[in-house]
Amino acid sequence: MSHEARLAELGITLPPYPPPAFDYVPAVVHGGLVWISGQLPRAADGSLPVLGQLGAGVGVEDGRRAAELCALQALAVLRGALGSLDAVARAVKVTGFVASATGFVEQPKVIDAASGLLGRVFGEAGRHARSAVGVAMLPRNVPVEIEFVFALKDA
Repeated sequence: MSHEARLAELGITLPPYPPPAFDYVPAVVHGGLVWISGQLPRAADGSLPVLGQLGAGVGVEDGRRAAELCALQALAVLRGALGSLDAVARAVKVTGFVASATGFVEQPKVIDAASGLLGRVFGEAGRHARSAVGVAMLPRNVPVEIEFVFALKDA
């Protein structure tokens, strides 16, 4: 089954392709890889539904939902850059940043929601290397920001 067909089968609608907010590009295709800039957890209407730090007002489940929104944004950028998710051979690397209060240690559990979404969409090709890093603050006071790297077919 194609990645696009799997997305439809799962009933997932990707958000609009997000324009860059500052002086960068959302995706760079080079050397058979697609590097996706850090994605914030935007809802389909462009809003940021969860703000703050994990362990200080933001719970793990809200953090996981934020991570999933980051992954949906990344897939929208990926499709926008390539024209179709079917050009993707596999997910290669996910780097997740979690705004964390002192003592919060569940960063991997939060970022796992993004990993799970990639697995549902790409199957075995969605399995990837990963880092889950706790940081003090993130842009716009979001709880999660995630970068992605994908490999292209026939590259």
